[in-house]
Amino acid sequence: MAGRLDGKVAVITGSAQGIGWVYAQAMAEEGAKIVINDILDCEGPAGKLRDSGAEAIGIQADVTDLSAMEDAVQQTVNAFGSVDVLVNNAAVFAGLKRQSFFDISMEEWNKVIHVNITGTYVPTRAFGGRMKEQGAGKIVNISSAVVDTGIPDFLHYSTSKAGVVGMTRAVARELGPHGITVNAVMPGFILSPSNQAAPKAVVEANIERRAIKRSEYPEDVVGTVIYLSSADSDFVSGQTILVDGGIVFG
Repeated sequence: MAGRLDGKVAVITGSAQGIGWVYAQAMAEEGAKIVINDILDCEGPAGKLRDSGAEAIGIQADVTDLSAMEDAVQQTVNAFGSVDVLVNNAAVFAGLKRQSFFDISMEEWNKVIHVNITGTYVPTRAFGGRMKEQGAGKIVNISSAVVDTGIPDFLHYSTSKAGVVGMTRAVARELGPHGITVNAVMPGFILSPSNQAAPKAVVEANIERRAIKRSEYPEDVVGTVIYLSSADSDFVSGQTILVDGGIVFG
């Protein structure tokens, strides 16, 4: 039985490990040809997908570097002939310390804004240009539920993910006439490998606030990403979909 992404070419940024790697595996299982993109080694993860029977390549490139992303587009087209899906997943999150916005260093502020906003804009510009030429495509941006919760002591991350939402809506307007949908997924606090050391009180507080009384895992977001990458969402664009277990109702 064909998968929902059968034959589609999907580029996932920040997918050599963590949540992005979960997306890549799930999309491969749905029949997509996968491009692993990261600043880390990408050939190892791509090789694992090939070993499982999927078609995949790895492109090690910085999402904030336009020249590198334009080269990534060419490598993708050379390998697979087209670009059908872009998942903008790369972001700075792990290692950020919760602190008052008065105490955030300018170096850390600039890094988070640069990677999380510019690192979404640049791949969208590069791969979106190719999709525009094709007259079709799907762009899925990974934002965060923190945009709607107004979480304190995390201003740089919250601001960057709010920027992703604004970008999603504006780009959806520009690319819609060219047959391209642009949407954002807003996960809650996910118990990913980078969050396994989170204080027990933080984990329990998130569970208590949810309508669904359990922790959130990377696999909980996969279905929404695949939906927005597939033909099932052909008439959905400019939207933000909360996947947080029911903390925010919006």
